[in-house]
Amino acid sequence: MKILQALFFPPEQPGGVSSMVPYINEQFLEKGWEMELFSIPKRVRSKGTEDVKFATFDWTPFAGNPIVDKYIQTYKDYVWWTKLRVRKTYDLIHAHHPIAALVMKQLFPGTPVVMTIHSSYERELILNGKIAEGGPEHRFLTSLYKELEHKTDAILTVSESFKQYAGSYMEDLSQIRVISNGFDEKRFRPIAHENAVPQLITVCRLVPAKGIDTLLHACAELKKMGHPFVLHLIGDGPIREELEQMAIDLNIYEEIIFYGYMLHPEEFMPFFDIFVLPSRAEAFGSVFAEAALCCLALVGTDVGGIAEQIDHGHNGLLVPSDDPAALCAALELVMADPTYRYQLARSAMMKAKQIYSLSRVILQLKHVYETTGLKRERIGP
Repeated sequence: MKILQALFFPPEQPGGVSSMVPYINEQFLEKGWEMELFSIPKRVRSKGTEDVKFATFDWTPFAGNPIVDKYIQTYKDYVWWTKLRVRKTYDLIHAHHPIAALVMKQLFPGTPVVMTIHSSYERELILNGKIAEGGPEHRFLTSLYKELEHKTDAILTVSESFKQYAGSYMEDLSQIRVISNGFDEKRFRPIAHENAVPQLITVCRLVPAKGIDTLLHACAELKKMGHPFVLHLIGDGPIREELEQMAIDLNIYEEIIFYGYMLHPEEFMPFFDIFVLPSRAEAFGSVFAEAALCCLALVGTDVGGIAEQIDHGHNGLLVPSDDPAALCAALELVMADPTYRYQLARSAMMKAKQIYSLSRVILQLKHVYETTGLKRERIGP
C-alpha cells in the first residue's frame, strides 16, 4: 500500500504533529510499507489563483475578513504546490490539517483520504485574543468540520474531549475515531538525579492560550511563601517580552530562565523534577506525555486531553485553568515531598509507556488504512 502523509508546513517544530508524523513514517517504512511525507514550504505565498468552493457551505460571505482571506489564499497555495509537486498516485492519503485534507480530496477524488484533526485553530485564536467567539472567523472555521465530514473517508482525532468538541459541528459523532498521539520511547531517557532546589520546567509556544501568566503568578506566591525553585521556560512566541516583564514585576525574574526555542527539549527535560503547564485548552497536550516519558511529575489543568492523560493524585495533579492559587498549592505539594513527587512521576511514565507508545499508534493506523482502503475497493471508483 502506497500512502502519502500530507502535512501543512514541514515537520520542523517539536511537539504534537511534528514530533509524531515523521516517526510514524519511519516505522511504516521499516515494516516495508511505501510511505512519503508532503508539506508546503513556508516560502510559498500568494501563488495559487484557483477559485475555492466548499460543498457544505458558501465561504464567500466571509470574504474580506483578513483571517478568512489568509486561510483561503493558503488553500489556493496548497492547491498550486500540490499540482506542481505530487506526480505519483497513492492508495491512500493521510492528511494532518484541514487544508491538506480538502485539497487532496479535491485533486485526487478517487483516492481515500483519512483526516486527523489534531487541534482547533479557532479555539486557539479565541484564547489568544485574535478573534471573538461567534464572530465571522469563528463561524467560518467551525464550518470546516462538516466539510471534512462530507469530503473525507475517515476522521480521526487525538482525545475523547476533542472528539466531542469537533463532533458538535458534524452530523455523525460516531464516525470519529480517537487515536491518541504516540511517542517513540527511544527518544526519552530518564536520568536519576537529585536537585537541591526543585527544578520546574515547561515547554510551549508563548501565547496566551498556554496560561504562562497563571504560572508566573503561582510562582510569585511560592516565592512569597519561602519556597525555593527554578522555573525553566522553553519556548518562544509573541508574548515573550510581556512575560519577561511580568516576571520582573512579580519579583521572580531571578528564579526563571527563558531559553527561547529549543529543537529537542526531551533531551533536556530528564534533569528536572516537575513539568507544569496551565493551558487554557489542549486537544491532547503531547508535551505532557513527553514529560511523563522523561519521568517528571506532572501538574496541569483540567482541560481537554490533559485531563485524559493525568489521573489526579495518581500520576500527576490537575487544577482549574486561570487559578494561580490552586496551581501554587499543587506545585507546593509536589515540591515539598520528593517521595510523593517520584511516585507521581513513576506512575506517569508507566502510563505513558503503556498507552502512548508509538507501536500502539502504528497498529491502530494500520487497521484504519487497511479498512479504509478495503471499503473504497468495495465501493469502487
